[in-house]
Amino acid sequence: MEAVTTKRPERWDEPFGDSMTAEMVDSVLSHSPFREMDSSGFPKKLSLRDIVQNDSRVVDYQEGDIVIREGDYGNSAFLVLDGCVDVSLTSLPENLLGRATPRRQGWFRALAQLWSNPAGSEFRKSANALGNSIGARNSKDGPRIFLQDVPRVLDENNVASIQQGELFGELAALSRSPRTATAVARGKVTLLEIRWQGLREIIKYDFALRTYVDELYRENSLLVHLRETPFLNELSEEDLQTVADSAIFESYGEFDWHNHFRKINQKEIGKRIDQEPIIAREGEYLNSLLLIRNGFARLSKKVESGHQTLAYLGKGEVFGLKEITDSWKSKVAKPYNFSLRAVGHVETIEIPAQVVENFILPNICEESLGELLRGKWLENVDITAPPQDAESEMEASLVEFLGEHRFINGTQTMLIDLDRCTRCDDCVRACATAHDNNPRFTREGPKIGNQLVASACMHCIDPVCMIGCPTGAIGRDMATGNILINDQTCVGCSTCANSCPYNNIKMVEITDKSENPILDNESQLPILKATKCDLCTDQLGGPACVNACPHDAMVRLNINDADSLNKWMSR
Repeated sequence: MEAVTTKRPERWDEPFGDSMTAEMVDSVLSHSPFREMDSSGFPKKLSLRDIVQNDSRVVDYQEGDIVIREGDYGNSAFLVLDGCVDVSLTSLPENLLGRATPRRQGWFRALAQLWSNPAGSEFRKSANALGNSIGARNSKDGPRIFLQDVPRVLDENNVASIQQGELFGELAALSRSPRTATAVARGKVTLLEIRWQGLREIIKYDFALRTYVDELYRENSLLVHLRETPFLNELSEEDLQTVADSAIFESYGEFDWHNHFRKINQKEIGKRIDQEPIIAREGEYLNSLLLIRNGFARLSKKVESGHQTLAYLGKGEVFGLKEITDSWKSKVAKPYNFSLRAVGHVETIEIPAQVVENFILPNICEESLGELLRGKWLENVDITAPPQDAESEMEASLVEFLGEHRFINGTQTMLIDLDRCTRCDDCVRACATAHDNNPRFTREGPKIGNQLVASACMHCIDPVCMIGCPTGAIGRDMATGNILINDQTCVGCSTCANSCPYNNIKMVEITDKSENPILDNESQLPILKATKCDLCTDQLGGPACVNACPHDAMVRLNINDADSLNKWMSR
């Protein structure tokens, strides 16, 4: 076996826009807001010019071209250089949005794979797995998706126009969340598309843009969230605007919460809760209704000298509504029944209690209000009462377990029923077969009862592995939201592996087709690449591990889907 040497990959070996000439960069820098920036505030190795040249690209769109689609996961933001983009404030029909069916292997290719798997490790095809933009007609950047009759499709009363010099799409890009609206080119439009790593760097070193983006994030996130909150649907536009005007956008905990999580995870379980930022404290008189915008918050109640976790609230859930309703009906101020703490990074929208009492509660029908108040965590819980049976005791333990390990973050968590599992390793072999003889998970991990949470990428709701990636090599697939790694742009820096709180990303030495190790031609050290579960995105039947289990002992599920979780646990 003979080693192969090559140059170690670097951040901008694969620039976002390979057609960004020096003249185009000069033109971009002459536009607002770049011309107002102080380029001297950027470090030499990360200059503003370098960021624009390597982390952005200029894209031309024609009338009706879809720039971003509601529901897609955002990896980039857009700045209007010339023209106008219309953002639909209402959801467009799915048949107009041109969503493609994920490409999977054919039967012939699947059979061929069984015979061609190498015996060595981590041969890389360097295939680009991530879609970063929709693209425009006659563009190589993506599928040609456009609306035939823009005035007919877009209701003029439900459209926001974004003009030259304005930024959009930054909310989804920075929060690693789905797009909340569809944006369509109105006439010929020229946009600067900035991948979120570059936008993050600019915000970091330019105070003006940071302030601007913070305001956009606050206002746009607030308005969208209020529209999506079910019990606010019954409010008139005037009352909803009053609520929006009075609301306050807040955040708790650290954006890169994985560092804090690793530290407090070393402490005793009983002491971890005291390290979490307090959002609302049990016993204090309430002054606002809290809506969770992003992240997870721990709902707990005092028990003797400690705390018991009752539930975890995620995006779209509400805290304090029962107490405000009781105060409103009885005309007597009530305190919070529970405490709420940030588990990681949490964004909230706070609506003053007086506004809730004056503009929201009088406009909600009793049936809707009753449904909201029937949530188990909103009831008056006798926390000192012992569990009624083994099932309720197991449920309480499961809530604690999932929260303490922060598995509540997983949308595709791998659970293994140890009572059914015979340790035959068919799942591991199937994973290896689907990935060039290199399994992407380990059949080990924390246990609760007869359940094991395997060491496999959970494709998190809040994927902190993406935060520090310098090239954007790890990101969300636009259509599915799955977290994938682009080998072509991975530079082997290990940032994602170090950031993953669950140790589900591994760094591996790579080889060429002949199984020769690839070495850095300067240091002569092996070149590493990040590897993890990709949910078998190109396989016919989905995750090979689950399909191969002969005993129905394995499942991939969203931990926050209570029905699916309970069904699996109570089999």
